[in-house]
Amino acid sequence: MTSDYPPQSGQYGYPGSYPPPGGNSKPGGLGVRFAARFIDGIIVGIIGFVLAFAVDATSNVWITGLFTGLLTFIYYVALEVTQGWTLGKKLLGLSVHGPSGAPKPTVAQSAIRNSWTLLPIIPFVGGLLGIVAIIVIAVTINGSPTKQGKHDELAGGTQVVKS
Repeated sequence: MTSDYPPQSGQYGYPGSYPPPGGNSKPGGLGVRFAARFIDGIIVGIIGFVLAFAVDATSNVWITGLFTGLLTFIYYVALEVTQGWTLGKKLLGLSVHGPSGAPKPTVAQSAIRNSWTLLPIIPFVGGLLGIVAIIVIAVTINGSPTKQGKHDELAGGTQVVKS
């Protein structure tokens, strides 16, 4: 019995294959990406606290949720689009590529891949939804041969790679 499919040569487009990482770069794994996200979280947290303190809103959960979600989103999109990395990623030797190995994602691609960071803005359930998003992203990164998460897939195939 013969198959109607061409042999699986590992090239993109053949059944059972996957797109290669951009250029000759190696995909960034879950652990180093988590560490970069942690560093970025500390940076955004400090900036958010300073802003909340400046407007005397440190005790207002609505304002801190808004600062956290919106500030995180702006931080990631601004740096990924202009630099191709966030400060945490840069410190750990990672960068974000657009689909097909483009050196940086577009504004739309970065906004899509980071839209989940806006979840804390949703009153009462935003934090829980954010945790669910983190779990889905981590599971999909870990299960992908190219280390692309669901958020990368939704953004058209963005990828975090070792620089």
